Amino acid sequence: MAQKRVRRHQGGMKKKQWTGILIGLGASVLVTLAGVAVFALVMQWVRPTEDAVRIFNQVLKLAAIAVGVWVAVGRGGQGGLLRGAAVGLGYMAVGVALYAVLSGQQAPLTSYLADLGMGIAGGGIVGMILSNISPK
Repeated sequence: MAQKRVRRHQGGMKKKQWTGILIGLGASVLVTLAGVAVFALVMQWVRPTEDAVRIFNQVLKLAAIAVGVWVAVGRGGQGGLLRGAAVGLGYMAVGVALYAVLSGQQAPLTSYLADLGMGIAGGGIVGMILSNISPK
Protein backbone atom coordinates (compact mmCIF):
# COMPACT_ATOMS: atom_id res chain seq x y z
CA MET A 1 0.00 0.00 0.00
CA ALA A 2 2.81 2.43 0.87
CA GLN A 3 4.52 1.64 -2.44
CA LYS A 4 1.42 2.73 -4.36
CA ARG A 5 1.47 6.08 -2.56
CA VAL A 6 5.13 6.60 -3.37
CA ARG A 7 4.62 5.74 -7.04
CA ARG A 8 1.61 8.03 -7.27
CA HIS A 9 3.61 10.84 -5.64
CA GLN A 10 6.51 10.34 -8.02
CA GLY A 11 4.18 10.44 -11.02
CA GLY A 12 2.76 13.72 -9.76
CA MET A 13 6.27 15.13 -9.38
CA LYS A 14 7.13 14.22 -12.97
CA LYS A 15 4.03 15.98 -14.23
CA LYS A 16 4.85 19.01 -12.08
CA GLN A 17 8.43 19.07 -13.41
CA TRP A 18 7.29 18.95 -17.04
CA THR A 19 4.74 21.66 -16.36
CA GLY A 20 7.46 23.84 -14.84
CA ILE A 21 9.72 23.24 -17.84
CA LEU A 22 6.94 24.18 -20.28
CA ILE A 23 6.07 27.32 -18.30
CA GLY A 24 9.77 28.23 -18.23
CA LEU A 25 9.97 27.70 -21.98
CA GLY A 26 6.98 30.01 -22.43
CA ALA A 27 8.64 32.66 -20.28
CA SER A 28 11.79 32.38 -22.43
CA VAL A 29 9.76 32.92 -25.57
CA LEU A 30 8.06 36.00 -24.08
CA VAL A 31 11.43 37.49 -23.08
CA THR A 32 12.67 36.92 -26.61
CA LEU A 33 9.63 38.57 -28.18
CA ALA A 34 9.94 41.59 -25.87
CA GLY A 35 13.70 41.85 -26.49
CA VAL A 36 13.31 41.69 -30.25
CA ALA A 37 10.56 44.33 -30.16
CA VAL A 38 12.69 46.69 -28.08
CA PHE A 39 15.73 46.09 -30.27
CA ALA A 40 13.67 46.78 -33.39
CA LEU A 41 12.63 50.14 -31.92
CA VAL A 42 16.23 50.97 -30.99
CA MET A 43 17.34 50.11 -34.52
CA GLN A 44 15.16 52.98 -35.79
CA TRP A 45 17.53 55.48 -34.13
CA VAL A 46 20.81 53.58 -34.01
CA ARG A 47 22.17 51.74 -37.00
CA PRO A 48 24.03 48.83 -35.40
CA THR A 49 26.68 46.85 -37.22
CA GLU A 50 26.14 43.21 -38.09
CA ASP A 51 28.51 42.26 -35.27
CA ALA A 52 26.44 44.25 -32.77
CA VAL A 53 23.27 42.49 -33.96
CA ARG A 54 24.94 39.06 -33.58
CA ILE A 55 26.15 39.91 -30.07
CA PHE A 56 22.72 41.20 -29.07
CA ASN A 57 21.16 38.02 -30.46
CA GLN A 58 23.41 35.78 -28.34
CA VAL A 59 22.93 37.89 -25.19
CA LEU A 60 19.17 37.88 -25.70
CA LYS A 61 19.15 34.09 -26.10
CA LEU A 62 21.10 33.61 -22.87
CA ALA A 63 18.94 36.12 -20.99
CA ALA A 64 15.76 34.43 -22.21
CA ILE A 65 17.08 31.02 -21.14
CA ALA A 66 18.07 32.40 -17.73
CA VAL A 67 14.58 33.82 -17.15
CA GLY A 68 12.97 30.59 -18.31
CA VAL A 69 15.15 28.52 -15.99
CA TRP A 70 14.41 30.88 -13.13
CA VAL A 71 10.68 30.33 -13.73
CA ALA A 72 11.09 26.55 -14.09
CA VAL A 73 13.48 25.95 -11.19
CA GLY A 74 13.20 28.90 -8.82
CA ARG A 75 15.50 29.60 -5.92
CA GLY A 76 16.49 26.43 -4.10
CA GLY A 77 14.52 24.23 -6.50
CA GLN A 78 15.20 20.56 -7.02
CA GLY A 79 16.85 19.23 -10.17
CA GLY A 80 18.18 22.58 -11.34
CA LEU A 81 20.79 21.14 -13.68
CA LEU A 82 18.40 18.87 -15.57
CA ARG A 83 15.46 21.24 -15.63
CA GLY A 84 17.67 24.12 -16.70
CA ALA A 85 19.26 22.06 -19.45
CA ALA A 86 15.80 20.95 -20.60
CA VAL A 87 14.57 24.56 -20.80
CA GLY A 88 17.72 25.59 -22.68
CA LEU A 89 17.47 22.67 -25.09
CA GLY A 90 13.77 23.24 -25.73
CA TYR A 91 14.25 26.96 -26.28
CA MET A 92 17.10 26.50 -28.71
CA ALA A 93 15.36 23.64 -30.53
CA VAL A 94 12.30 25.81 -31.09
CA GLY A 95 14.52 28.69 -32.21
CA VAL A 96 16.54 26.56 -34.62
CA ALA A 97 13.40 25.01 -36.09
CA LEU A 98 11.70 28.38 -36.54
CA TYR A 99 14.83 29.86 -38.12
CA ALA A 100 15.07 26.98 -40.59
CA VAL A 101 11.39 27.16 -41.52
CA LEU A 102 10.89 30.93 -41.62
CA SER A 103 14.16 32.00 -43.23
CA GLY A 104 14.27 29.29 -45.86
CA GLN A 105 18.04 29.24 -45.43
CA GLN A 106 20.10 26.32 -44.30
CA ALA A 107 22.78 27.11 -41.76
CA PRO A 108 25.59 24.60 -41.33
CA LEU A 109 24.80 21.69 -39.03
CA THR A 110 27.62 22.79 -36.72
CA SER A 111 25.87 26.13 -36.25
CA TYR A 112 22.67 24.39 -35.16
CA LEU A 113 24.59 22.07 -32.85
CA ALA A 114 26.48 25.02 -31.35
CA ASP A 115 23.18 26.76 -30.59
CA LEU A 116 21.75 23.61 -29.00
CA GLY A 117 24.93 23.14 -26.96
CA MET A 118 24.83 26.76 -25.80
CA GLY A 119 21.23 26.30 -24.70
CA ILE A 120 21.95 23.13 -22.77
CA ALA A 121 25.08 24.53 -21.12
CA GLY A 122 23.58 27.93 -20.33
CA GLY A 123 20.37 26.48 -18.94
CA GLY A 124 22.19 23.85 -16.92
CA ILE A 125 24.57 26.37 -15.37
CA VAL A 126 21.78 28.78 -14.44
CA GLY A 127 19.75 25.88 -13.05
CA MET A 128 22.66 24.72 -10.89
CA ILE A 129 23.20 28.22 -9.56
CA LEU A 130 19.51 28.75 -8.79
CA SER A 131 19.09 25.39 -7.10
CA ASN A 132 21.98 26.22 -4.76
CA ILE A 133 20.58 29.58 -3.67
CA SER A 134 18.56 29.15 -0.51
CA PRO A 135 14.87 29.93 -0.86
CA LYS A 136 13.50 32.98 0.95
